[in-house]
Amino acid sequence: MSATREFRRILLDGAPVDVVREGDVLRAGDGREVPAAAAVHLPPVAPTKIIAVHLNYRSRVEEFGTKLPPAPTYFQKPTTALNAHGGAVVRPEGCKWLNYEGEIAIVIGRTARNVSPAEAGAYIRGYTVANDYGLHDFRDTDAGSMLRVKGSDTLCPLGPGLVEGWDFRGKTLRTYVNGEVKQEANTDEMEWDMHYLVADIARTITLHPGDVLLSGTPANSRTVYPGDVVEVEVEGLGRLANHIVTGPTAVRTDVGAQPSESEEVLSTAQGGDWEFRGIRPPRR
Repeated sequence: MSATREFRRILLDGAPVDVVREGDVLRAGDGREVPAAAAVHLPPVAPTKIIAVHLNYRSRVEEFGTKLPPAPTYFQKPTTALNAHGGAVVRPEGCKWLNYEGEIAIVIGRTARNVSPAEAGAYIRGYTVANDYGLHDFRDTDAGSMLRVKGSDTLCPLGPGLVEGWDFRGKTLRTYVNGEVKQEANTDEMEWDMHYLVADIARTITLHPGDVLLSGTPANSRTVYPGDVVEVEVEGLGRLANHIVTGPTAVRTDVGAQPSESEEVLSTAQGGDWEFRGIRPPRR
């Protein structure tokens, strides 16, 4: 197995700088160093697009009592949703149902178009940790596109770094809320692996260096609240941490669909079985 290397992007002396992680230290190309724990992180890549698969982990499928389609389906998150390790995830004022989804992000390294699954690995630069947050208050109106559900500002943290030479097989993913494990799964649970996802998208969509593909989340995505600290840890990729805050302004009411609280919203946010527990979930 080849050795891994981890690259990060940080704000160093007021400018975005690419650095290499060497133990607990981040080193820039000009020799400047900063402790990793003290660095102000930026997203480790600057993609032209972010594409995410809907369902991929068996536990997630079983949780919702459904079955996988014969092939993956996808949605897109705008690049304005990007966030970084240590960043605040903003729940807009007036919204209630913000859920975490711990994931692994594939980062493209070479322009890819019409490649086979067997060839796809050569087009992947590396991997990073992701949290594919969903603002389910808008699920009734954006269920098809998932645009506001998954694409609102700050809802795509990536990081802390981009790891090259990492083998995705047999790796553990965990999501923590305030230090307590909420999601745990192994990548071998995925129906479609990283190479398959890249090849599938690249059949009709050109993937450019830096583009990001989110590979799905396991069971137990649940609602988080302002003040919560959410961390996603992937074996060999590191631990991505973010905190939840309330936005300073409410979603405008003079235009567009408004946040809703239908059975579908609640069922998705609380795992598909909230109504059978006889207890309405907390609101904060």
